[in-house]
Amino acid sequence: MIIEPKIRGFLCTTAHPLGCAAGVEEQIRHVRGKGPIRSGARKALIIGSSTGYGLASRVAAAFGCGAGTLGVAFERPSERGRTASPGWYQSRAFGEAATKAGLYHKNIFGDAFSEEVKTETIQALRELGPVDLFIYSLAAPRRTHPVTGAVYRSTLKPIGASYTNKTLDFNTGVVSPVTLDAATPEEVEHTIRVMGGEDWEMWVDRLARENLLASGALTIAYSYIGPEVTRPVYRNGTIGAAKDHLEKTARRLEEKLAKIGGHAFVSVNKALVTQASSAIPYMPLYISILYKVMKQKGLHEGCIEQMDRLFRDRLYAGGPIPVDAERRIRVDDLEVRPDVQAEVQRRWEAVTTENLAQQADRAGYHSDFLRLFGFGIPDADYAADVPDDRV
Repeated sequence: MIIEPKIRGFLCTTAHPLGCAAGVEEQIRHVRGKGPIRSGARKALIIGSSTGYGLASRVAAAFGCGAGTLGVAFERPSERGRTASPGWYQSRAFGEAATKAGLYHKNIFGDAFSEEVKTETIQALRELGPVDLFIYSLAAPRRTHPVTGAVYRSTLKPIGASYTNKTLDFNTGVVSPVTLDAATPEEVEHTIRVMGGEDWEMWVDRLARENLLASGALTIAYSYIGPEVTRPVYRNGTIGAAKDHLEKTARRLEEKLAKIGGHAFVSVNKALVTQASSAIPYMPLYISILYKVMKQKGLHEGCIEQMDRLFRDRLYAGGPIPVDAERRIRVDDLEVRPDVQAEVQRRWEAVTTENLAQQADRAGYHSDFLRLFGFGIPDADYAADVPDDRV
């Protein structure tokens, strides 16, 4: 069958299996091109391993460090003429490449919040052995608590007062104002329950009880801070409250892991096009402007460049892991450079629908959005008929 992108709002309802595989190969080539990561992870567990930063982390661990990896992700295979989710294809492609390289790998597909998936993961880790790297890269809109059964739904809203600013419809190129109402206390609590550190801590506690954390193990959760233009709705909003909880959890886990010489960190990463960021008002416009500025300055990075740098220059560079005053690892250092943010702010104030092409990189944003689903990748032949056994 011939597979084409079908876009609805900020979602694409199709994914291209050969394009997804080509994208994974691109990431592997990047890491291999940098050479081996000395003294890196040997056995890694990645929660949220199928797309974005989680997938890039798995590639860096496997093809940079030579680690055996166990990936957990919520993905679905194809059914009744419907393509699989992109993460399913990417996980398959990763597994095929890992097999070819002689690296241990296993995928578990399911709800990482659930007790069932935690138990299945523990059983699988008995085959791999205690992990020395545990990456928590889970992004989800809802969570069912595994103990109480309560259902929580995350919300993207400011706290205290409504907020109005510009946004971009990246499909039409229209720049327009958008207002988000202030969150209720219940919405704040729900967002913390979904996107905060509670589940991360549950995973670490379970791994520790089962003696599946190696001596000196590292655990890393991913976060974002962002610029002043998105601060009222992001870092100072409901998501920011969840990220604050994540950072407090890291400090608590650091104390718990001291007995095995382990460490827990939050890594603050760069803003990039993801399915989640595409749904956040203000972010498509900010990212489009940021891309324009960082590409002109030769500073632009994608997920694999960020994660390769995290592994090589932060986690496994030798010596203490560099952190900021809040004990956060900063891989967003190029994004938040004063000269970058000053130019982003100038363009943000000037941008309109009419001058969007001059002020922002909408084309780059749209290209990266399509790449999430395996489209627009140079090494893929989109005119070719995709065999049934690859759909």
